[in-house]
Amino acid sequence: MKALVAALVLAASPALAAGADSGFSRWAAVIVSGDDRAAHVDSPTETFDNARRDVGKALVAHGFAAANIAEFSVEPGEHPDTKPGPADLPDIAAALKRLAVQAPDGCLVYLTSHGSPWGAVLGEKLLSPHVLARVVSEACGARPTVTVVSACFSGVFLPALAGPERMVMTAARRDRSSFGCGESDQYPFFDACVLESLPAVADFPALADRTRRCVARREQEEGMAPASHPQTFVGGRFRSPTFTGG
Repeated sequence: MKALVAALVLAASPALAAGADSGFSRWAAVIVSGDDRAAHVDSPTETFDNARRDVGKALVAHGFAAANIAEFSVEPGEHPDTKPGPADLPDIAAALKRLAVQAPDGCLVYLTSHGSPWGAVLGEKLLSPHVLARVVSEACGARPTVTVVSACFSGVFLPALAGPERMVMTAARRDRSSFGCGESDQYPFFDACVLESLPAVADFPALADRTRRCVARREQEEGMAPASHPQTFVGGRFRSPTFTGG
């Protein structure tokens, strides 16, 4: 009798049946490289676009659908895998809204860039925590949402982005720098640790924990101080699907 009732519920709710075992295949994702300059010097660097590109590939390998991902760069002419036009907040917001309609199970926003105590660099502008929070809320509403901000001082984003259905990962405490944004760095430390940790974990909370420990280990090994102290928030109603593939 119980099996019959369950079958009737699923038959009556095609969206529930489709989403129950879909992992991240019905999640919308926007991945943004917000700058192309090295830390403290006016020289170009590929570190943020390297991270943006390879995080996108890793997400697809672990269950996200490529059709539900949009990537943005401040130098799109150099990176044909990104959306046309430089990374611009209205275009990013529009892409997230569009993808959230076609992939309604959850949202991921991943930004890698330089940061300050007031926000993160997005091209020639500074993206504030409250503006990013508004973009996320308008597109994703109450669905499960993960926001990752990989930048110096990125802990400043945590209060604005927190919520019951939300998870937030930042590369640093609100009063600390992060590392790995120079001319010759392949990735920022935090993004490198996300990429290193992803194949070994089952979900986003586990990814945050393993990434934090990876960053601490690398900073200690390379003598970087003071420690960046990546931050994590997990809302009480947030539930992460399980990563697949890899």
